[in-house]
Amino acid sequence: MNVLVLSHADVGRLLPMSACIEVMADALRATSAGGAVLPLRSMVWMPDRTGMIGLMPGYLERAERGAGTLGLKVVSIFPGNHAAGYDSHQGVVMLFDTRHGFPLAIMDASSITAIRTAACSGVATRALARDDAGDLAILGSGVQARTHLAAMRAVRPVRRVRVWSRNAGNAERFAADSPIPVEVMPTARAAVDGADLICTTTAAREPVLEGAWLAPGTHVNAVGACFATSRELDTAAVARARLVVDRAESARNESGDFLLARRDGAIGDDHILGELGDLLLGRFTARRSADDITLFKSLGIAIEDLAAAHHIYAQALAQGAGVSVPLGPDPAVHP
Repeated sequence: MNVLVLSHADVGRLLPMSACIEVMADALRATSAGGAVLPLRSMVWMPDRTGMIGLMPGYLERAERGAGTLGLKVVSIFPGNHAAGYDSHQGVVMLFDTRHGFPLAIMDASSITAIRTAACSGVATRALARDDAGDLAILGSGVQARTHLAAMRAVRPVRRVRVWSRNAGNAERFAADSPIPVEVMPTARAAVDGADLICTTTAAREPVLEGAWLAPGTHVNAVGACFATSRELDTAAVARARLVVDRAESARNESGDFLLARRDGAIGDDHILGELGDLLLGRFTARRSADDITLFKSLGIAIEDLAAAHHIYAQALAQGAGVSVPLGPDPAVHP
């Protein structure tokens, strides 16, 4: 039995942003239509709380093949890695055969997470932002800031980019490496002043974006906070916005941006309009006018990783990419 192993470089080459945006849109529609098995994440913290490991299993139906995608992402999250120059999220995504259960592929999770998270924000921006939105503010200057810039450029005519980071040096490096001009701003408020697209991609535990700063018509993609006790947006920002999530069950259990605003009494469970997949299916309306503020709260869910991994695996087989490694005994031959 051989398992295909795909590296960080393989993933980046086989999963371009434009393709991933379409893969994510299809996966989110399928999930909201009932085509996924998606338990909540299981997390194990180290005793000193400096890092944790998360298990994200799932199954996604694939109607075009009459079979599904079965797999698991195992990812470590070490927020302190930013200071050491490492990605805070590292791990692997594994795909399994749906007939006999043997492993098919193991691939780098960091690159998948970086691309698919931004691609989902691209899907949300395409569905929620005004057609003419293009004044982009990015809070944070790490891996997700870079992929979000690519995703925003893929779905909207970005005409201006501002970035703010708690680490000014990182922000300067982000700007220097950008394929288009980027203005480095001294404060988060200055970065978002008048912006109509905002992406929060930080490791913050306390709000970095305040509702009072949001201009009418702004669309926000909030992707950095992934625990029930941390948030990037203050209560006013969440309360002012028409809120769409990647998965309602996940948001109501794991999203500090939502849960802490609800704790403050500013919103109720019904503040979540619905899932992005439901919006793509036409089941509700999010933006009602040009002045509405819209918010996509992304936690990242397993079917996004599995859909991306399925696409990567198919491309790898077609192009002869990756390294095939014998892992277990050959499957039994049945008459």
